[in-house]
Amino acid sequence: MEWISGVLHDLLLWIESLGYFGILIGLMLEVIPSEIVLGFGGYLVSKGDISYIGAVIFGTIGAVGQNWILYAIGRFGGRPIVEKYGKYIKIKPKHVDLAESWFNKYGSGIVFTARFVPVMRQVISIPAGMAKMPFWLFTGLTAAASLPWSLLFVYLGMKLGDQWETIDEVAGKYVQPAILIALALLIVYVIFKIVRSRGKSV
Repeated sequence: MEWISGVLHDLLLWIESLGYFGILIGLMLEVIPSEIVLGFGGYLVSKGDISYIGAVIFGTIGAVGQNWILYAIGRFGGRPIVEKYGKYIKIKPKHVDLAESWFNKYGSGIVFTARFVPVMRQVISIPAGMAKMPFWLFTGLTAAASLPWSLLFVYLGMKLGDQWETIDEVAGKYVQPAILIALALLIVYVIFKIVRSRGKSV
């Protein structure tokens, strides 16, 4: 495990050396979890190396960029690419199956609400690409859902300062309510779609 800690340390030093672009690239590639990248970005804010607003903006852009990649995989590669290479980006075919069923059943709005559900927040981009969802609608919904995530974790990293590595412990009390709210929004959205579809069929 020592070598993993060393690699993580080197990656964080690399992010620090690039500043805003380190956050952006770190989130686009997500070699390490987004929460760590954003929390570390908050730590850099606390040091005065970068600004809070800048970290949030580049964090949001990075998150959108990562989902552009997944959208492109779905649009131009589809299921065969996922089945062959999905394991390298930690995406399983069964997750894509679930995300695709959600997308087909509830439409493009699920791209926003699924962003707050663990695992689904990345995977939902693939069926959106497979369905050829309008690119700018996909981008807008993804950015709208990614912004509060960036706001929260950069803020927590900034407040924790040198203790930013404990962000997982601190974030729990914020993330769990956010997930519950997202699930509530998801239920409301599903009910709205069902009622709307029944209204059209009458």
